[in-house]
Amino acid sequence: MRFLRGILGVAVIGAGSVTRLAGQDRLYVANQDDGTVSIVDLASHRVVETLRLEPLGFGPNAKPHHAQVSPDGQFWYLTMIGAGKVVKFDRQNRVVGLVALEVPGLMSLDAGRDRLIVGRSMSAVNPPRRLAIIRPSEMRLVDEIEVFFPRPHALIADPRGEYVYTASLGTNQLASVRLADGQSTLVDVDGEPQSLTQFAVSGDGRWLVVTAQSANRLLVYDVSDPGKPVFARAVPMAKGPFEPIFTLDGATVFVTNLDANLVSVVDVASWTVTGLIESPGFGQPHGVALGPDGAYLYISNRHQSGGAHDHDGHKATGTGTVVPICVASRTAETPIAVGHYAAGMGVRSRDGKGPPGRCR
Repeated sequence: MRFLRGILGVAVIGAGSVTRLAGQDRLYVANQDDGTVSIVDLASHRVVETLRLEPLGFGPNAKPHHAQVSPDGQFWYLTMIGAGKVVKFDRQNRVVGLVALEVPGLMSLDAGRDRLIVGRSMSAVNPPRRLAIIRPSEMRLVDEIEVFFPRPHALIADPRGEYVYTASLGTNQLASVRLADGQSTLVDVDGEPQSLTQFAVSGDGRWLVVTAQSANRLLVYDVSDPGKPVFARAVPMAKGPFEPIFTLDGATVFVTNLDANLVSVVDVASWTVTGLIESPGFGQPHGVALGPDGAYLYISNRHQSGGAHDHDGHKATGTGTVVPICVASRTAETPIAVGHYAAGMGVRSRDGKGPPGRCR
């Protein structure tokens, strides 16, 4: 294994349009087919801005894919598969820095340690087998860590700060990677091809879950020792489990089922599916984001006719949507219309402790 180090300079591009409703929490939705980002005010559940990327110099095929937001909400980050960029915006949607990176995909922001970890999209025939480590305060690429398996996709940082987890779409393997030196521990997954798509980790660092999209399972690992994931069990899922997320209290995992147009509710105490959420706004439910107070879960929907890992898009069956789900009642509320192929989303993480907020 090589541990690559490099530095890229920071570029600054012209400002985007200024958002309204200053002081409100915002959800940033990457519309992959449109080259836009829908900015949703979480107080009103309305789109208050649609940021177009082409006028900022990123071209008509930028393919925005995933977003992350700083804990104070003052900056947000966006991967663009087609443009080959990871871009930092301020709250007024001005570009304040960027890093060039081949087919960047999912991200995990560890703001407390000034670290943004970036994986790779599946758009390339043979995407790099490397994770990128960016220092977000400077928007500088400081390291690239090679991983052993092809098509690394799933990605999440451990909340304790020493490790990042990644997994392969092409082989039945996942890995814990020590960030200090790039040391990897490989974990093999038994059975038929799994298509390991995305992780979630509990806030206390006890549990790591990963969706096995083609096997219709949620795999559960004990990561009490973050460097050595230990398989605990597999939870049967509705078709096409895609992205999972833990609630703030760690008692529940929600999972999008892209091929079933459902969201599964998993009870952590028993590791069983206790409910299936439906909505007329679901159409290939893809991404997940939990509001800062934990009251609402947000589900992005592609409304495309392509396959689960088809990043070409342009096969729209309808406009993308974001569906708010009240966590307490498990009920889906009025869908929010966004751009075409709504993919990854970002919202600031919770600041402080206490009980979750209440739905309206």
